[in-house]
Amino acid sequence: MDKQIAIFNFTREKAWYTCQNLCPNKMEMVLSRGMIGEENMEAKVACPLHKNTFSLKTGKNLNGALDAIATYPVKIEDAFVYVGFSE
Repeated sequence: MDKQIAIFNFTREKAWYTCQNLCPNKMEMVLSRGMIGEENMEAKVACPLHKNTFSLKTGKNLNGALDAIATYPVKIEDAFVYVGFSE
């Protein structure tokens, strides 16, 4: 199965996050263009189409009733970005 993912380098937190690129509201591949920030000490991404936010740690929708997004473990090693998938 093919997937589109979004990878974020949250420099303020010195952390990397990876999630699905598909917005569950508009069913468009846009989360990679979203703004990242923090809410209650939790990294989040805001969809550029409707501004709903999702936790980059758990995938939970932080301000509505939308389904959670998939998040994936990410590791940086020797200047390579590795993303873990489980199917």
